[in-house]
Amino acid sequence: MDKLNKTIEKLIEFRDQRDWKQFHNSKDLALALSIEASELLELFLWKDNEECDKEKLEEELADVFSYGLLLAEKHNLNISEIINKKIDKNSKKYPVNKAKGTAKKYNEL
Repeated sequence: MDKLNKTIEKLIEFRDQRDWKQFHNSKDLALALSIEASELLELFLWKDNEECDKEKLEEELADVFSYGLLLAEKHNLNISEIINKKIDKNSKKYPVNKAKGTAKKYNEL
C-alpha cells in the first residue's frame, strides 16, 4: 500500500473514531474545502509573493487536502485515477510545443 492510501486510511479512521461521518455530506465537505482554501489564500494576502509562515502553510494545505480526500472518499473516487485523468486531459489542452514557457490559457495558444 502506498503512502497516500495509508494517509487516507488514517484520515478516515480519525473521522470514524469521532463519529463525524454523519456530518460529512457533499455540500458541507465542499464548503469546508472552500473555506480552508480561503484561509490558505489569506496567508499570502498583503505580503510579498514568497513571504509566508511555513508552519501555517502546512496546516492550511493539510486542511485543504483532507477535505478534498474526504469528499473523494464520499463519492468513491480514486484520487490517483482522477488526477491522472485530469493530467491526460490537460496534456491535450496544453501541448508542450504550444504551452511551454507561457501562462496563456488553452484557448489563447
